[in-house]
Amino acid sequence: MQTGVSGMPQGAGDGKIPVGISSCLLGDPVRYDGHHKRNAYITGTLCEHFDFRPFCPEVEIGLGIPRKPIRLTRKQGGEIRCVQIDDPSIDHTEALQGSLEQRRDWAARLCGYILKKDSPSCGMERVRVWHGEMPAKEGRGIYAAALMEAFPWLPVEEEGRLGDPLLRENFISRVFVLRRWFAMREQGLSAAALMRFHAQHKLIIMSHRPGSQQALGRLLADCGRKRLEETADAYLGELMASLRIIATRGKHANVLLHVMGYLKSSLASDDRQELAAMIDDYRRGLLPLVVPITLLNHFFRKHPDPWIADSWYMKPYPAELILRNQL
Repeated sequence: MQTGVSGMPQGAGDGKIPVGISSCLLGDPVRYDGHHKRNAYITGTLCEHFDFRPFCPEVEIGLGIPRKPIRLTRKQGGEIRCVQIDDPSIDHTEALQGSLEQRRDWAARLCGYILKKDSPSCGMERVRVWHGEMPAKEGRGIYAAALMEAFPWLPVEEEGRLGDPLLRENFISRVFVLRRWFAMREQGLSAAALMRFHAQHKLIIMSHRPGSQQALGRLLADCGRKRLEETADAYLGELMASLRIIATRGKHANVLLHVMGYLKSSLASDDRQELAAMIDDYRRGLLPLVVPITLLNHFFRKHPDPWIADSWYMKPYPAELILRNQL
């Protein structure tokens, strides 16, 4: 894993979460035409929880506002370059890649990043690549590609994809996981801290990639045989790769039944039947995830369990984000 994984954002344990963002999405008039692409969900709901750190790589390398537009083009041999539309001899590829190198320490302290879709510098996926007269949506912005290669554990998303409830929840959930990781690191890395972090997130991992929690647990079991930093870096990489997989209703339902097992000796028969029926209704798409979660939390308030209380699955992010109401 690349260096920078151990960098801690200021205030990782409390306060707003540092998240990088394409400047135009906050309303900054930095686009090639002097306009912006302000996103209401980002500047409204997410600004309540995220401390956005804006950056425009095109302005950073001195292209100016307004400026001649640029695009991705595939050269002979297949290499993709970023060039000026009206003069392909003007190539900005190395400069855009270098704009990340100049801000590597800054990026290493972020807990997430929201990029501008379709941008030849910032697009995360399906950016138009020109070869001849017809473009193909097969590219990635030059800056975005450098960012994602340098920090593979970093949650990255495009503003357009945040309109999808599953993708939105997946991204925000990963941001909060990484924020808790940095908070743990701020307290001092130890084998015990790693094991507790894993225990707290085991159910979340199960809802994304069942079985991965066991592999990650075995990785931590070997931390006495390797350098602690090496183990932590490997764990974070595998953890965030697992969490990129979308959690489905079926996987959530299996986790909910697992959680319900911690109440088996506490609930009356009719309560167990009601809870099991509600989980099945959720699995079949008749209820949103928040409904069985709310009922489980109700029962755990009456019958507390220390392991469930220490798990982040039941409370992965602030309820005000209402993400589980649409899952």
